[in-house]
Amino acid sequence: MPWENKGSGGGGPWGGGNGGSGGGGGGGQRPPDIEDMIRKSQDRVKEMIPGGGGFSGKGFAFILGVVVLLWIASGFYRVQPNEQGVVLTFGEWTATTEPGLHWHLPYPIETVMTPEVTTIHQISIGFSGGSRQVKSIAAESLMLTGDQNIIDVNLTVQWKVRDAGEFLFNIRDQEATVKIAAESALREIVGRTLFDQAVSTGRDEIQIKVLSLLQELLDQYKAGVLITEVQLQNIQPPQAVIDAFDDVQRSLQDKDRARNEAEKYRNDAIPRARGDALKVVQAAEAYKESLENKATGEAERFLSVYREYKQNPEVTKRRIYLETMQKVLGKTDKVILGSDQEGVVPYLPLDQLRRNSQ
Repeated sequence: MPWENKGSGGGGPWGGGNGGSGGGGGGGQRPPDIEDMIRKSQDRVKEMIPGGGGFSGKGFAFILGVVVLLWIASGFYRVQPNEQGVVLTFGEWTATTEPGLHWHLPYPIETVMTPEVTTIHQISIGFSGGSRQVKSIAAESLMLTGDQNIIDVNLTVQWKVRDAGEFLFNIRDQEATVKIAAESALREIVGRTLFDQAVSTGRDEIQIKVLSLLQELLDQYKAGVLITEVQLQNIQPPQAVIDAFDDVQRSLQDKDRARNEAEKYRNDAIPRARGDALKVVQAAEAYKESLENKATGEAERFLSVYREYKQNPEVTKRRIYLETMQKVLGKTDKVILGSDQEGVVPYLPLDQLRRNSQ
């Protein structure tokens, strides 16, 4: 009982009890006097009652009032900043309270539990142990990808309690439930992802999808758990095929390098070829335009001559003849004499002509 006094002396529960030596026992301890104990107890109770003199009606009411006040006061409780209060009415969860001072119906009607909700918990999937000694768990880490390849995945999940009432009463073995749900979500996401994407560029996407799916599962269970972080520690082929996988990766890198070189050559050759082609096209366009302009000019000149010829044929013929002869004979060293010239001796230097021809 709360008020039980466990004294350090011998004798009864009220202390004392060392009797003198005397009859019967040959110097042994005297048994307690029950009547004396009862009388002393009554005297102490009388001292506590106002007015003394036994259990009067007022005294009993006072004691009852004190007991009721103490019982009511026992319903006050404080929830710390890192806790939530879970109120139980006859053992059934009925309310959740936030940090601060609260009151509930005293025991045995209501009780309260105050679990911590700010502590970050961590579970590991695919491995166990700390950062120095890590032991792989193949049953958890080996998974199938979307293209039916086996992959080795290690994952850590950090979580905390979001709703203490749901966490305590809606699921059993809370940490194991979170781990099973996390492994299930991870296998589903990896099963939708191609092997090459998972081991190369899909790491961040896998983490985001696993966190979302895991939180959705726990919300469906009403587990009262909040997933704070999901992090892939390792994602690679199994150890048995790691060498073959490295060879494949080197081949893929060689392929990418050759492709990049081809892209570089194409990016250099195609613009140059397009520039040369454009230059040829522009030259052809200029030549075409020149020919068209020249033909147009020749035709216009011919039409203008024709119009003049129609107006005065003789003058036009003579002018054309003179222009033509000027073009033919304009650059030759010749002297032309008319047939009606008198006093001029025709002379032909045959020897000079013969030497020139030789």
